[in-house]
Amino acid sequence: MSVSGAFTPSGNTVMITAAVSAPNAVQITSTTLGGGQYRVVNNGAVTAFIGIGANATIAATNSNAPTTGVNTLAIPALAGTIEILSFQPNAWITASTLNSTATLYITPGDGL
Repeated sequence: MSVSGAFTPSGNTVMITAAVSAPNAVQITSTTLGGGQYRVVNNGAVTAFIGIGANATIAATNSNAPTTGVNTLAIPALAGTIEILSFQPNAWITASTLNSTATLYITPGDGL
């Protein structure tokens, strides 16, 4: 879905504490038919590697932080950044870090 307006929340914000060992994935549910976009705030001091999936197991697998010569599906969220990302609606999400922890706030919605 392509939306050119400002981001409009369509569900509750979820907090995830990313750590070296990713926490259990949580499903970010939307209250609208769209809801395939997510506002991600990394309030931590380190990069978090976000894993997305159709279920908790896939999200956890996809959150493995990349290392030299090893490719992963994890999406880096730099410390102190806010991004709008697009995934399937009602995605399962978790995140890992290379060291320390980072607090992520994720809100489903639509818009840029």
